[in-house]
Amino acid sequence: MRMLVAAALLITSSAAISSATISSAAMADEVDDAHKLAITGRDAYWNCLAREYPRDSNKTMSDQEFSSLIANVCPSERQNFRVSLIDFLSLQFPKQDADANLTTANRAIELAQKDIVTAFTRRRAAAK
Repeated sequence: MRMLVAAALLITSSAAISSATISSAAMADEVDDAHKLAITGRDAYWNCLAREYPRDSNKTMSDQEFSSLIANVCPSERQNFRVSLIDFLSLQFPKQDADANLTTANRAIELAQKDIVTAFTRRRAAAK
């Protein structure tokens, strides 16, 4: 009887370990896919912002006007980046508060906008 119980425990333990391994691998794949989507969203947003940078109509804008323009362009790309980054962060750090993930995503968007505005400002200063 003890042998039967021991064998059952061994089989159950092996199944649990296999299940955990499969589950862990599936989770890793899901995190990897979410990371790829976040990178794709980031690139799409950056490319959209970059298309705004060289426009002739922007050459006469003040730094503040350009900053305002950048804050309002590419709404779908910006939202896609925000959502995909939040999804990735929630999978990568499941115990982290959802508000923290939103704050991180909004900060990433803010920094992307700031980089484009800084490049615009430096180009204008160099042209003077």
